[in-house]
Order: sequence, then structure tokens, then C-alpha cells
Amino acid sequence: MSKISTDRERHALNGPTMGTRWSALFFAEPGFDPGSVRAALQSAVDEVDAQMSTWRPDSDLMRLNAAPVGAWVRVPDRLREVLRLGIEIGRASGGAFDIGMGDAVAAWGFGPEAAAPDRIRAAMTTDRVPAHTALEIGETHARKSAPTALDLNGIAKGYGVDRLAGTLRDCGIGNALIGIDGEMRAMGLRPDGEAWNIAVEAPDAKRRTPHSILALQDAAVATSGDYRHWVEVQGQRLSHTMDPGRGAPVLAAPASVTVVARSCAEADAWATALMVLGPDRGAALARKHGLDALFLLRDNDGSVRGVGVGRLFSERPAAMAHAAGR
Repeated sequence: MSKISTDRERHALNGPTMGTRWSALFFAEPGFDPGSVRAALQSAVDEVDAQMSTWRPDSDLMRLNAAPVGAWVRVPDRLREVLRLGIEIGRASGGAFDIGMGDAVAAWGFGPEAAAPDRIRAAMTTDRVPAHTALEIGETHARKSAPTALDLNGIAKGYGVDRLAGTLRDCGIGNALIGIDGEMRAMGLRPDGEAWNIAVEAPDAKRRTPHSILALQDAAVATSGDYRHWVEVQGQRLSHTMDPGRGAPVLAAPASVTVVARSCAEADAWATALMVLGPDRGAALARKHGLDALFLLRDNDGSVRGVGVGRLFSERPAAMAHAAGR
């Protein structure tokens, strides 16, 4: 008699990457040795970090940043893929998502160095050419046509999750829940045939609690928020999300934006773009592109309310429940 799905054993793997940790949850037949899978997953995210980190001076991204304007630089396939996607979403978002904000990210202290007033002033006064205009990508090389400092923090973790998914598939695992620092991707179904449950975090800097629960199958989710990474300037807490129009952190932004998409890289980038645009312009753009997005907004009394766009986050959502009711 063949074993039923509930006889499978649970495997929860994790490891370090990009200053946080990756995770993978899946079920396998009894006696399955996850050692080779763990090694393959770690290798996959190590490759992403080696190519796309701004914290590593020897990364492929930093080599491109250091190259003179107009000079073609050979870049590996995965970095080239992410640069292309970043340019695509940058153009589609009207520049709200811009991978050319590395100078502002560093100036405000969200990189390896502390914030610096002189660099902040420079970032806020520079005449910017958006990355989707300033970067040209060929079959094997890329070059800058204008000065730009590339930063992939708004897309690299999501892409890392996608690489974890691809690696699991290569290992013969088609049903899993994987993530990096809250960016998540659901592959297939749980052993009981149900969708994977993923929490949308409440925008609370003091504790981690769910605002609502998503049930996803073969989809990815990413959240951009103002409550985990910030700087404080003159008593005002400023988000790590940069507004390309200001060269500075976004002001009057939503508490968070959650996007569900086919890939985690897309969800990651679009969540950043909608965070920059805010609930009105962001919701309009999400509708234009057929995105599923949830804006969490803080009211004056400190309460949080949600504004949903798309089938998943409509007033009667198909795949979301309030956390208290799960």
C-alpha cells in the first residue's frame, strides 16, 4: 500500500543570507536526507549575494558601479536578469521604483556606512537620471550612460526567494514554502492539499504580529513597510524606502504595502514602487497593471486600516482572512 501524503516528514531548513536568514519548509518521504538540498539552497542564495550585494566591494554589482560611464562591464546572467527586471518595473512604475538610488541609500545610513549630512545634501540636490534611462544591458555586458549608483535592495531578496524555489524544483521538490526576511513564495500545496498560509505582518515596530492571513498556491508575496528599518532625524522616523523624486526617504507613506505576484522579485519591486507612490497614486497604478496589493494606513488615532486592490485584497477577498479569525 502506498503512503498517503500525511505520512511525509516535515523539513524546515534555514541559513544566513543578505544580513538575515532564508527558510524553506517542505515535506518528504521518511528517510529523506535533506543535507544536499540544504547545501544547494545555501549555494543559490550565496550566488545572489555575491553578485548583487552593496555590502561587498567585490560583488559584481559594485564592479559595475565602479566602472566609468560608458564602459561596458561583463555581468553574470543572474545579475543581468535582475537588472533587466528592475529597469522594466522602473519604467512601468514611472520611476517610482528606481534601482539607481544607491547614493541616497548610502547617504542616509542604510548601507555599510553611517549617515553623512554632506552626502545627504548631495543625494537630495543631484540631477537624477533614472536607472531605466541610464543603464543599458546587452547580451553579456552592461554599461551606464549617465552617472548612477545601483542598489538592488528593493528586489534582490525577492529574487533570492525565486532562486530558492528554482533550486527546490531542481531537487525534485514541487511543494514548499520558502522565504527571506518576510518575502515569501508558496510552491504547490501543503501535504493535506490545502494552500499555504502566510501572514501579512501588522505594521508594529515593537512586536511581530499578523494583521491578516493569506492562503496562497504557486504565488509570491512581499511587503515594504516603514516599521523595521528606519533612521530618526529631528525626532521624525524615516523609512528606508527612498523616494527617487527627493533623493531621500519617502514622506507620508503608507505603513506598509503588500503585493502578491507570480514571482517574489516582482512582488518585492512593486511593493517598493507602491510604497513610494502612496495609497492614491499607488492604487491607481496597481489597478492599471492588474496587481494584487494591500495598503495598510495609519489613522490619526493610531489604528490601522487596509485599502485593497485586486481580487485577493478586495472588500470580500478570495484568499485573505483577518488574523483573529484564523
